[in-house]
Amino acid sequence: MLEITSSEPGQHADDRHSHAPWKRGVRVLGVAESFVKGDRYSNTVGVVMRGDLMIDGLGYCRPTVGGTDVTSQLLSMFSALGREDIRVWVLGGSVVSWFNIVDLHELSRVSGVPVVCVSYYASEGILEYLKEYFPDDWEARWDTVRRNGERQAVRLNNGHEVFVNTVGISTRRAKSLLDMFTVHGRVPEPVRVARVAAAALRRDLGDWFR
Repeated sequence: MLEITSSEPGQHADDRHSHAPWKRGVRVLGVAESFVKGDRYSNTVGVVMRGDLMIDGLGYCRPTVGGTDVTSQLLSMFSALGREDIRVWVLGGSVVSWFNIVDLHELSRVSGVPVVCVSYYASEGILEYLKEYFPDDWEARWDTVRRNGERQAVRLNNGHEVFVNTVGISTRRAKSLLDMFTVHGRVPEPVRVARVAAAALRRDLGDWFR
């Protein structure tokens, strides 16, 4: 378990000495997806949610299953939203759409918004799968995984453990944000709602993704 200190990985100069609580009006963009084997595209939903858990916007994009376009797709969704008040991305994982890997640094750099990427289980890694399934470009995918950095285990105030990668925001600050948005279990509400919406769209509009 990570012992959070003033010099933990992912620290950002703007919040290094900040212990102020997040405001209830802070807006984050939670992202989750839904797809099944055989789909050409992943159904990916973004939910803009305020700190008081009110939904304040919705976005949508379709990364290619097994492709390398998820980062550009997310950035297109962000641009289409036209929001200047989103303070943090909250992603439900970075290895999505069957190894279509989000470049967290590129996502933050282009959007100008810090990133908190949340996952829920320990993993032995994906290198062997990349080599097996993507012999032509596994190195590029693996480079993105390495740039994203090691996940940090964090125990939330509700007692559940999650694993986070952060860009542009400290792990301490990210934990504070996750505590604010995580009501039940381990999944932050913006990600949970995005996941529910993505699954419903995939269920009812399944032919559109094949």
